[in-house]
Amino acid sequence: MARTATGTFWLAAPSRFAAIGKGRARIALGVLALLLLACLTALTVPDPTAIATGPATSQSDQTDLMVYEKIVAGVKGGGDYYTVATDTLRAGGYPLRPFLTVRLPSLAVVQAALPDWAPAALLYLLAGYVGMVWGLRLAEALPRALPRIAALLLLIGSMLAFLQADLVAFHEIWAGLLIALSLGLRRPGRWFEAVAFGLVAMLIRETAALYVLVMLAFAWRDGDRREALGWLAALLLFAVALAAHAYAVAGVTGPHDPASPGWSGLLGFGFFVKSISLATALQLLPISAAALIVGLALFGWAAWDDPLGLRMLALLAAYAALIGIFARSDTFYWALMIAPVFLTGLLFVPDGLRDLFRANLDRRRITVTRVAR
Repeated sequence: MARTATGTFWLAAPSRFAAIGKGRARIALGVLALLLLACLTALTVPDPTAIATGPATSQSDQTDLMVYEKIVAGVKGGGDYYTVATDTLRAGGYPLRPFLTVRLPSLAVVQAALPDWAPAALLYLLAGYVGMVWGLRLAEALPRALPRIAALLLLIGSMLAFLQADLVAFHEIWAGLLIALSLGLRRPGRWFEAVAFGLVAMLIRETAALYVLVMLAFAWRDGDRREALGWLAALLLFAVALAAHAYAVAGVTGPHDPASPGWSGLLGFGFFVKSISLATALQLLPISAAALIVGLALFGWAAWDDPLGLRMLALLAAYAALIGIFARSDTFYWALMIAPVFLTGLLFVPDGLRDLFRANLDRRRITVTRVAR
């Protein structure tokens, strides 16, 4: 028999588990325990290569970030993007096949056209806008001051990497913020801005297409055909741009260029946990503590009884699968795509746990009394 929740801990509305029955509450607690144990597998996966922000002292010291900075500098100096990009990748010993090893030109061309100070300024403005949009959305679920302060701190912790000007040439930094902005702006009947920012995210980093696919699936499930068509149109425009990119890369590469070792790392869920830890302020904690906090944040997103929370949970699951199956140890930064608001899932943990434990400890019985007449 379902139980009716009475009140909340600090949310404006009860959690998703507020009216859950005792049996289902026990199952949910068991799933949570398994999730936390699964997160601890992060202790067994290899340590990713750190993103270096200083100058390279030798060719072997080059990182992806330094390569992107050189490409921007080459385009700013008047070079053609595809010639500059492929020459830089060759010089660094990077693969050039398939064409996806060469980033789409959008970010480098725009940054090359701006003054040196502008990309960092734009990054801070975008990060601030994302924080404002999500702060307003979360304020609707948090009626009191203390949880709103906690939301602000968790947003800052989530966006730690996104506030570093040294990473301004990194594609995932921009795409991750744009995904967060798109998701935060989307509301029922208001999807155009969300679709537009989702398209820009894909044009900067093609793995953002996974986000658009998730949003397309939700729009279709909800019966909003106009929104679904909007997401589908964004995917089609992205496909055209990607085809043009493939053609351009083919014009400056050949069969003797090195090929990628592939994207089938099969490092598992633990690598996703470690990656998201490194993409947020959790990198400051021991990995054992950080892994458990990642599990609690995932639980928190599941506990938030709101369409936005469900979309965020689905997005996290999709990228967890992508990273766990396809990422290599040197591509841990894929987690930046979903990091900007990740830790705010912790806001919903207290109410979610409270409702699960209350349901599990509910000892009420139905007593039938026969009245003699």
